Amino acid sequence: MNKKKGSSSEEKCTLQEILGVIGGKWSMSIIYALFTGKKRFSELERLVPNINTRMLVKELKNMEANGIVVREVFATVPPTVEYTLTTKGRKLEPIINELYKWGVEYVG
Repeated sequence: MNKKKGSSSEEKCTLQEILGVIGGKWSMSIIYALFTGKKRFSELERLVPNINTRMLVKELKNMEANGIVVREVFATVPPTVEYTLTTKGRKLEPIINELYKWGVEYVG
């Protein structure tokens, strides 16, 4: 008997895990902003519309913990912090670009 794609509990669990990593309200917008290279925190605040500081901190910490972004702190006064995508994070670029195209066609 053939299983329908997406029917196993293992597949559903994996999808839930994926959404836990990149499914936050702001995650894809942050990742999208980082596709063009390193960004300071203040740049990300400007590039991700309507996000507040607390949520940006939360999303970045989650993505850092999951190996999507790297946070680099420089010993300057005041401290400079830059965020960049890891190799793992970069692999999301074609996926997010396709989701964007789908959204343009079917949502917006």
